[in-house]
Amino acid sequence: MTARRVLLDGLARDADIFELLSELVPLHPRNDTFPGEVFLHLAADALEWCGASRAEPLPLEGLRERFLPEAAFRGRQNAKLQYAVLAAAAIHGGTEPDLQDEVAFWQADDFWQCAAYAAVAYIRAAASRAPRQWTPRRCWSRCRRERSR
Repeated sequence: MTARRVLLDGLARDADIFELLSELVPLHPRNDTFPGEVFLHLAADALEWCGASRAEPLPLEGLRERFLPEAAFRGRQNAKLQYAVLAAAAIHGGTEPDLQDEVAFWQADDFWQCAAYAAVAYIRAAASRAPRQWTPRRCWSRCRRERSR
């Protein structure tokens, strides 16, 4: 099972975010950014699907409080989550962040988790922005169709 599928299937069944992270641990090679890159691209896809753009931006103020209320971030963890959130927005905007250079200084093997949190926040934000058309299950269906082309 792919990291993308684990995350989307878990969100579709309204799984606890910490349960999802524990399901994803076996997919993460030690001292590697994978599956963080996958989650950043998924977060960028969520921004696309909800129509976030310069003309209609998705406000980042309060994103963590509104869409990740179950997770507590302290000290450096706030900065790491912010990096993942902004990196996903950069990917949505057409750039590719230098992950290796950034996360080499983190001194912890947790980039993939921060990227997963960013993806969950953006997916939940996208769902709140277009609640009738957008659900994690529809996101997964659309993702499968796009990947099979």
